[in-house]
Amino acid sequence: MPPTIEAEEHTALRKAVAALGKRHGRTYDREALWTEAAKLGYLGVNLPEEHGGGGGGISELSIVLEELGAAGCPLLMMVVSPAICGTVIARFGTDAQKQEWLPALADGTRTMAFGITEPDAGSNSHRITTTARRDPDTGDWLLTGRKVFISGVDLADATLIVGRTEDSRTGRLKPCLFIVPRDAPGFTRRQIDMELHAVEKQFELTLDDVRLPADALIGDENAGLLQLFAGLNPERIMTAAFAIGMGRYALAKAIEYARDRTVWNAPIGAHQAIAHPLAQAHIDLELARLMMQKAAHLYDVGDDVGAGEAANMAKYAAGEACVKAVDQAVHTLGGNGLTREFGLASLITAARVARIAPVSREMILNYVSHQTLGLPKSY
Repeated sequence: MPPTIEAEEHTALRKAVAALGKRHGRTYDREALWTEAAKLGYLGVNLPEEHGGGGGGISELSIVLEELGAAGCPLLMMVVSPAICGTVIARFGTDAQKQEWLPALADGTRTMAFGITEPDAGSNSHRITTTARRDPDTGDWLLTGRKVFISGVDLADATLIVGRTEDSRTGRLKPCLFIVPRDAPGFTRRQIDMELHAVEKQFELTLDDVRLPADALIGDENAGLLQLFAGLNPERIMTAAFAIGMGRYALAKAIEYARDRTVWNAPIGAHQAIAHPLAQAHIDLELARLMMQKAAHLYDVGDDVGAGEAANMAKYAAGEACVKAVDQAVHTLGGNGLTREFGLASLITAARVARIAPVSREMILNYVSHQTLGLPKSY
C-alpha cells in the first residue's frame, strides 16, 4: 500500500495509542507511561519478533510517538532507545548483543542512550575525536573522549557511543559504535543546565580510558559509517514524529479556545485572522506527516539512500511546521497562551528543539543542496 494512504492496522494502532495518551495527558508520569506503553507492546513495535518486539518498523514506531505527542505526553527516549539503538543492534549486532539487549529494550525494562555529538564537532561526524584503541595484551577497547547534549543518560542502562578507531590499512580514523554501561569506570556525566524544562535531561559525558570488552563493539569494525547512518535516519524520522505530535497538541488547544472564546457576540475562530493561520498550520503539519510516512516506508523496505533524503526533508518540514503551529497557538490564546493553566508557553522553547536537533535545518539544506540538487559544497 502506498505510504500516502494509511493501512488499516496503522489507523488502529494510531487510535489505540491516542487512547493511551489521553489517559495520561499533559501531567503524565514518565515512568508510569513508559511502563504501560511497554506492556502494550508499543515501545518495541519496530524490533524483531524473535527478540520480543512487534516485528514492525519505524513506520509503526513513529505513529506511537506522534500520537503520544499529540496527547501532550511524548516519550523522547523512544527516539533514542528503540529507534536508534534498537535498530542498530537489530541490524548489525552479534547474536549475543541481540539476545542481551533487544528483548529488554522492547519490554522497557532497559533503556539505552545515544552519544554522538561532541563539543568541537557539532554536526560533523567526521570530526569526532572520541577514540577507541585496542589493549594489545587483553584485546579490550579503551575509549577516551567527550560528548555533549546527550539525552537521558541518567535513565539509561548503557549508552551507545560513537567513537573512532584507526584503520590498519590507511591509518585514518573510522567511526565505530560501542555499548558503554552506565557504571563503567572512567565514564562520568555532568547535567547541563537547560532553560528547556523536559523530563529527559541533557548531559555532557567524559570517557577517560573507559575499558570495554572486545564484544562491546557493535557489528563490523569496518562498516561503522553504514551502521551509524542506519541509526541516524530513524532518528530524523522519529524527531519529525515528535515535532508533528507537539504541533498537533498545540493546534488542538488553539482550536478549542478559538471555538469557545467569544468576543463581540462571536467566537474568535469565526474571524479569518484567527482561522486562516490555524488552517495553514494544520496543512503544514499534514504535509510534514506525509513526508515522514514516506521516509519511514523507504527505510522499512530497505532503501537507505532514498530514506536518507526523505528523512532529512521530513525532519526539516516537521520542525518548521511545529514551530509555526506552537507560535500561532500561543498567539491565538493571547495572554492566556503564556499561562501555566493552558500549558502552551513551555512549548515555545521545546518546539525549537525540532529545528536544532539532531541536525540543524541549515545542515539539512546543505544535504539537499549537495545530494539532491547536485550543487557544489560550500565547505
